[in-house]
Amino acid sequence: MDDLTLRQLRYFVALSDAGHYRKAAERTGISQPSLSQQILRLETALGQNLVERGRRGAVLTPAGREVLAQARKVLEEVEILTARAREAKDGVGGTIRLGTTPTLGPYLLPYVTRRLHRSYPSLKLIIRDAAPRVLQEELIEGRHDMILTQLPVQSDDVEVMRLFREPLKLAVAQDHPLAAKARVHEADLAGQDILSLSDAYVMHSQTVRLCEELGARLRQDYEGTSLDALRQMTALNMGVCFLPALYVRSEVPGESGDVVIRSFRGDRLTRSIGLVWRKRAAQKALTQRIGEMVHAVVKDRFSDLVTLES
Repeated sequence: MDDLTLRQLRYFVALSDAGHYRKAAERTGISQPSLSQQILRLETALGQNLVERGRRGAVLTPAGREVLAQARKVLEEVEILTARAREAKDGVGGTIRLGTTPTLGPYLLPYVTRRLHRSYPSLKLIIRDAAPRVLQEELIEGRHDMILTQLPVQSDDVEVMRLFREPLKLAVAQDHPLAAKARVHEADLAGQDILSLSDAYVMHSQTVRLCEELGARLRQDYEGTSLDALRQMTALNMGVCFLPALYVRSEVPGESGDVVIRSFRGDRLTRSIGLVWRKRAAQKALTQRIGEMVHAVVKDRFSDLVTLES
């Protein structure tokens, strides 16, 4: 009986997740014949057929489904063991206090926290969201170890890691005249009412400048307190607004949504997102690692939507 390997288990799980040999090979960075060979070796080692090969791709046999459940457990235990060894070597533990803006955190941090917990299981992360202006004040005061927020952050007391640029999408009501246009031009927004978040958000100043450029009107009497509120006011045709692309992907269900989403300026209207910490912070190395982890998550999950900056 041949010995089974962790590599074989990883490839088998990847094949199950992808449902196709070609897609699994692309995800794991090996050739399709090499992947097939590793799966065959795993089947030989276990003495069971794990995969049905056909036009539909790769379908697990009943034995394959049982092995898959065990393979996931084995790989999870190996990941935990590796993380604990890394933790013992690097001394990663304790508690990190992370502040984030509510226009970003809910749509990005769930992926980050899962990866962070796998890599550093003893590290505790306390997350609090607030408007960017408040986050900056609380960071300087020491209430946060770092903040994930829209840039710029103006202070000589902080360091900044630029992460990515996120497009701002135009949102209009379903019955707004611009909803019928496949492409919205700058001239189309002249004279339009534009809704914005309050001036505690960097997006507010962006919107003010945009209104000045386009000859649009900023509705200061209806400032939104959240992206949901902004979208709902837009749906009621109280004006148009700009929504971050991560929010749109998460919360606006395509053509069935209460607003119509359009790209603007070829998605060149963006906001810059970064990780910010105090220069005198004690855990600079860990902060850098977390920033690199955020960057990796964005690259893995949202590279088709945003532009990486570091």
